[in-house]
Amino acid sequence: MPELPEVEVTRRSVSALTGAQLRVLELGKPLRWPLGIDPAELTGCVAGEFLRRGKYLWLPLSRPDGRSAGGLLWHLGMSGSLAWLPRAGPPGKHDHVDLLTDRGVLRLTDPRRFGAVVWSPALDQAPAARLLAGLGAEPFDERFTAADFHRALQQRRCAVKQALLAGDIVVGAGNIYASDALFEAGIDPRTPCDRVGPVRAARLLAAIRRVLGEAIAAGGSTLRDFKDAHGSVGQYQGQARVYGRAGEACPRCGATIRRIVQGQRATYFCPGCQRR
Repeated sequence: MPELPEVEVTRRSVSALTGAQLRVLELGKPLRWPLGIDPAELTGCVAGEFLRRGKYLWLPLSRPDGRSAGGLLWHLGMSGSLAWLPRAGPPGKHDHVDLLTDRGVLRLTDPRRFGAVVWSPALDQAPAARLLAGLGAEPFDERFTAADFHRALQQRRCAVKQALLAGDIVVGAGNIYASDALFEAGIDPRTPCDRVGPVRAARLLAAIRRVLGEAIAAGGSTLRDFKDAHGSVGQYQGQARVYGRAGEACPRCGATIRRIVQGQRATYFCPGCQRR
């Protein structure tokens, strides 16, 4: 599943769309949610700059006279990806949305069709506001402090890894990145949230930010089929600290990295230097 780094990499790779005029929006098989508007109403609109909120992308639209035309909220689902193409060839079996513009074509490919493109009159109005309502803080938002993070953890009784994956405290720490951030912070992933004190919470938040920043710089992770809008694959998986390294020696203490399952997701950690 594309996580925050992959979505951010995708956002940056479609910057050429900013300022383009929409010619037609073509839809294929139904996706997770309906578009919510007649595609013909978007013809002639001008695309603004893609924004990201969690794992959602927001494309603001305006009329040629500058009036707002709402925007399109995109989600890549479990296996979706966006491609920026100079021209539109015939869509393939898994190509479900083509946004044709005067500069090129933005194509959504999604084999499992859990992704979506939804029109909304504004980001803070339904349906966009409803879909974004449960998201936690953005990890790089400086207004979200270590104290805020610690207070939120104290309200949970689940394991800290599970709280990170839930995404309602802070977004973006998907499975790969949560494992690596917990390793970086020296915290056992099975530790109950309310046992993470203020010092360790601050260390964990810093680790989340560091790991996600490294992943974005590396182009995200490509474990199966992730590519950015120009077809480039991610490289973070090759530099992961513990994720996918069960049986290998810990790079910090030399102990053997273990793999366990939490909430049906694989967790990797070092029992030697990650403490409960």
